Amino acid sequence: MTDSQAANGDDTRKAVGRTLLCVVDNTDELSVALQFAARRARRTGAHIGLLYVIDQEATEFQHWSSVGDLMRAEAQAEAERVLSRAADHVMQWSPQPPVFYIREGERRDAVIAQIQEDPSISFLILGAATGRDGPGPLVTALTGRWVGQLHIPIVIVPGNVSEDEIESFA
Repeated sequence: MTDSQAANGDDTRKAVGRTLLCVVDNTDELSVALQFAARRARRTGAHIGLLYVIDQEATEFQHWSSVGDLMRAEAQAEAERVLSRAADHVMQWSPQPPVFYIREGERRDAVIAQIQEDPSISFLILGAATGRDGPGPLVTALTGRWVGQLHIPIVIVPGNVSEDEIESFA
């Protein structure tokens, strides 16, 4: 990663190696989180990191190693497809391509581990569902009992904000 100057006169600080991390999944609210992150990165000169977590159960098949290897390869290919789609979305608002991270395991634990292992990550940006079931399991976990495991701010973007609203506060 290279040093980059802030693109907007409102924020003249250098974002030396700063990364805004988004967790990529197949939820509707991912779009607003990506849009917020991309616009924030453009304004501050930060990088965007996209984390996809492969469910460990999807790759654990102990009976036949060749089947397990095939399942792992398929999960890896799916992760790369989803990350590529998310990167295309990010590139609509930010000229800098995002960095991809792929981990296996429980999503909450993988997010915490990625943040703890990568000192360049300065913000976690999550989209929140707006339905009756609450903001989503990851938002609930990381803003509740597990928040003490994080050493960075969490930005939660409601899934129902408009593009204009995102532009105004990103």
